[in-house]
Amino acid sequence: MKQFAMTINGSSVGPDSESCLAVINPATERVFAHAPDCSREQLDWAVTSAQGAFCQWADLSWVDRRHCLQAVADVLVENVSELKEILTAEQGKPLAEAEAEIRGAANVLRSVSELDLPAEIVRTPDRRIETARLPIGPVAAIPPWNFPLTLAAMKIAPALLCGNTVVLKPSPFTPLATLMVGELAQRVLPSGVLNVISGSDRLGPWLTEHPGIRKISFTGSTATGKKVMQSASLSLKHLTLELGGNDPAIVLEDVDVGNIAEAVFWSAFRNAGQVCVATKRLYVHDSIFSSLQEALTAYARKVIIADGSMPGTQMGPVSNKSQHERLVGLLEDCRQKGWRMSGSDKNVRSPGYFLPVTLVDNPTEDSRIVQEEQFGPILPILRFKSVDEAVSRANASSYGLGASIWSSDLDRARQLSGRLDAGSVWINSSPAMHPMAPFGGHKQSGIGIEGGRDGLLANTVTKSTFYPGVPTI
Repeated sequence: MKQFAMTINGSSVGPDSESCLAVINPATERVFAHAPDCSREQLDWAVTSAQGAFCQWADLSWVDRRHCLQAVADVLVENVSELKEILTAEQGKPLAEAEAEIRGAANVLRSVSELDLPAEIVRTPDRRIETARLPIGPVAAIPPWNFPLTLAAMKIAPALLCGNTVVLKPSPFTPLATLMVGELAQRVLPSGVLNVISGSDRLGPWLTEHPGIRKISFTGSTATGKKVMQSASLSLKHLTLELGGNDPAIVLEDVDVGNIAEAVFWSAFRNAGQVCVATKRLYVHDSIFSSLQEALTAYARKVIIADGSMPGTQMGPVSNKSQHERLVGLLEDCRQKGWRMSGSDKNVRSPGYFLPVTLVDNPTEDSRIVQEEQFGPILPILRFKSVDEAVSRANASSYGLGASIWSSDLDRARQLSGRLDAGSVWINSSPAMHPMAPFGGHKQSGIGIEGGRDGLLANTVTKSTFYPGVPTI
């Protein structure tokens, strides 16, 4: 495995000392590589570099910055073969999904690069007001371990396009592919514009508290997001927080179970269920409950769960030990409560953080598996008799990230979507973000927006210039 380095001020930088971060392959539970454990001095250097590059980068034209983003996208695609091997080894997802993530990150960079933010002009009988959107300054981008590259791209693309500089910190579980992206970006970005650092749990608080950072863009758990918000309050940093979700799906009685079963399955279990907007509570009308449960169970038994680097693998392991232990605890709680469970073969391979696909038969609403976001290959299937009941139960959560509706009647589904308290609703499709659509959560699922024009606006501050008198310009 190659040696991995951080990118600070356009150069590759190793650890300050012998201290390194061990990276474990979740399919083998073995350390297979090391990443630098960024020191406080190196963090200061990265932030200082972002500050130093800011004015010159912000002074570039929008078109020049657009071309830079497109160039980063090109180098990602050119190096997809090596990147996907690294991503699978550190995260666990199958190689095909790793390649799709890398190409998805490149697509985010290209798509966002095509957006514009024209000046806003207001004219009144005696005044002209011009409002410009200006960059904020150095941005701390902190993506999670489930989609480290795609979610990093969702943060750095709008930040850089708007003229900000970035300090990017990947999860300590999945730092390697992101570090390689930093080294590749050195070829096409000016020094200091994109700094990529890696480190242990101490690094996150150092970064979010750093006085040189003007905005934090974080994706992760609600509990950690609250700590990030506290850190940001010390210097009133701008914030975008994409946090937890306990996303409901409602399956109406008018569906064709045979036609939707596979799609519903992957809406919950893509990336071993480690997707922020994955279906995490499946509400199924009583009249089709048994048939859909049987179809999902039959499909689960066919899914190949194995090392993501092996040909034919459809689902890899859970990404890290702590998440695996938490999921094992949830399964044990379901057993102790007496819930009936079905799914794939329970004899999954070992070693590795593997878990079988598990469907939990109609647990109570107050059970842990319904109330908590599992973020893994476990899904409660819940009966309902009326749409009003389904909506009420779906909305009875402190989260409001995403939701989905499955129905053969699109008008009915559209009306139902308006009643769901979630930032995004998908109809007859697996939940997935799109770089051109605003994405953000309600309630404790986050603050702020990523994606689309709103995502650009979140990376700017306004400056209004007032011209007195009758406008002549």
